[in-house]
Amino acid sequence: MNAVKIVYLIIGCICLGLGTVGVFLPILPTTPFYLVTAYCFARSSTRLETWFKGTGVYKKHLESFVEKKGMKASTKTGILISVTLLMGFGFFMMARKGIMIPCIILAMVWVAHFIYFVFFVKTIPAKEEKQEDGSNVQT
Repeated sequence: MNAVKIVYLIIGCICLGLGTVGVFLPILPTTPFYLVTAYCFARSSTRLETWFKGTGVYKKHLESFVEKKGMKASTKTGILISVTLLMGFGFFMMARKGIMIPCIILAMVWVAHFIYFVFFVKTIPAKEEKQEDGSNVQT
């Protein structure tokens, strides 16, 4: 195994750990860490990539985004709500202390995040979402 693959493997494992912690703690975002994990595992080990793509966490958070270049509406909503709550808390705490420049930066990051998910990430229609789950398939 060459050095580049080892670096990808280490970064993938770290991001997997951080993403998993993010499932339980709203402070860390899960999806970006799992995207990096999928990318790194794909470049380091076919076995790890296959394992990761078979996990329920991958299927729940990333499968639709990676394969169809879009997200289910419920996933997008969950991401936007959690990011809004987390950034809103940070904004509130900094504004309370009168720290305005970081508040402005945080607000700009939130707006950019919101614009990206609303306008640039394709929303998979509910009809396709139901067909993926195997329920309510109309023929």
